[in-house]
Amino acid sequence: LDSDDTGKEVEETKYRGIIRSLLYLAKSRPNIMFSVCICIRYQSALKESHMKVVKKILKYLKGTLNAGLWYHKGTSPSLIGFSDSNFASCKLDRKSTSGTCHVFGECIVS
Repeated sequence: LDSDDTGKEVEETKYRGIIRSLLYLAKSRPNIMFSVCICIRYQSALKESHMKVVKKILKYLKGTLNAGLWYHKGTSPSLIGFSDSNFASCKLDRKSTSGTCHVFGECIVS
């Protein structure tokens, strides 16, 4: 996702309302936090391509409504964390990005 200077403009109110709801939801669904924060960057210059990305996030969430974590009773779970970072990888503003992943037992939890 990047700035789209030639795209068709969209209604800001609808986009910002969806983003606000996604931010609220991201508190309990950290798997969408990075994508939502990328979409927030373009609130001042909205184009149709940005709205398509937000709709893809909503479609992803709809497909994961019945997803959950299952823990086996006989295993002793352990928590393992991984992290990664990328120095100045954003093409637009050369900002760095980082991410983490935590595994509890055999399930990825964040």
